[in-house]
Amino acid sequence: RVQRDLADIAEARERAGAQLGALPVRGQLDEARHHLAREVETLRAALAQARAARDGLRRESEARRRRLGDVANDLAAWRRRAESAERQIGQLAERLQGATEEQAELADRPAQLRTARDALADTIAAAEQARRAAADTLAGAEQTLVLAHRQARAAEGEAGSRRETRVRCEAAVEQAQERRSELAARIADELDCTPAAILGQAELAPGEALPSLAELEPRLERLRRERDQIGPVNLRADQEAEAIESQLGTMNAEREDLVAAIGKLRASIGALNREGRVRLTTAFDQVNQHFIALFARLFGGGRAYLALTESDDPLDAGLEIYASPPGKKLQMLSLLSGGEQALTALALIFAVFLVNPSPICVLDEVDAPLDDSNVLRFCDLLHDVAGETGTRFLVVTHHAVTMQHMDRLFGVTMGEAGVSQLVSVDLGRAPELLAAE
Repeated sequence: RVQRDLADIAEARERAGAQLGALPVRGQLDEARHHLAREVETLRAALAQARAARDGLRRESEARRRRLGDVANDLAAWRRRAESAERQIGQLAERLQGATEEQAELADRPAQLRTARDALADTIAAAEQARRAAADTLAGAEQTLVLAHRQARAAEGEAGSRRETRVRCEAAVEQAQERRSELAARIADELDCTPAAILGQAELAPGEALPSLAELEPRLERLRRERDQIGPVNLRADQEAEAIESQLGTMNAEREDLVAAIGKLRASIGALNREGRVRLTTAFDQVNQHFIALFARLFGGGRAYLALTESDDPLDAGLEIYASPPGKKLQMLSLLSGGEQALTALALIFAVFLVNPSPICVLDEVDAPLDDSNVLRFCDLLHDVAGETGTRFLVVTHHAVTMQHMDRLFGVTMGEAGVSQLVSVDLGRAPELLAAE
């Protein structure tokens, strides 16, 4: 076994010697090692560049994935718009069919209208004659009315003077009554009797002639002595009467001033009412003109107008909106559908803003009952009104089309449970951000 092992070892030694002889020298190995080290460094740099390129491709892939998601959302929105357009096309086709049927029904109307026109011409001629007669009657009535106004003004002047005379008479009667009351009180204080019992105390019969002054003086003297014996009297009665008369004069002067002030106040109220009517009528005409134009723009046609109702006085009249969307007859606002009422109300709001702009306007869910096409019209009108009046519009909405047309979006998000955060997006800088990506 030892010899076999020695033989195997000798054979292995020969093979190792042969392999050792086949190996290169040490200098060549060092040169090969340096060359491999340089290749490793080159491969490491290439690996770093490849990793950087991989990260860039990964980010670009993520951005494209997000863009694909946005494109999918936009595609879904456009599909919904296409479905809505198809529904509208169907409705328009139904309206066209109805209009065609109505046109067929109205084919015979021109002849009927010509007959009615001839009859109306005869009626108009008769009405013109009646109008002329009524105009003559009206002219006479107006002359009579002018004369009646003059007589009424004269009667009012006479009634005023009579009222003043009555007031003066009432004041004189009041003074006489006060004087009578004072005399009655004086008689009661001095003689302890009523005015009707004076003749009895004087021992005179009713209707009897009064005694002469010579006969009365001794008696008066005696009565005065008796009065003096009775006690002191009120010596300030005349002064008090003068003070009361002075107060009465002051009260009469104050009453005249009050009557004059009432007249001036009524004149001022009349002037204010006239000016208010003029201003209200002017503002109403301006708002009505803008409303007519905005209604036709929002509905793509049709007509509408505002009307004052219930009174000829603008200060007491009510307001009614009459609207006729395309394809419908003229009717009041309450008879329109929800979306039509919303568009009509928006036309009225913007008409008021065009007449009297405001720095800020808040619109809360005004586009909720509108479809996409009407929302687009609303957004275009909102942009034009904001540019014309300089008003900053704050729109509270959940409609995606409306949000796409805004300059800036504000929203609230909840990144964590119970923690709300305000988010602001400037859509005006969106193209810059997309270009930067």
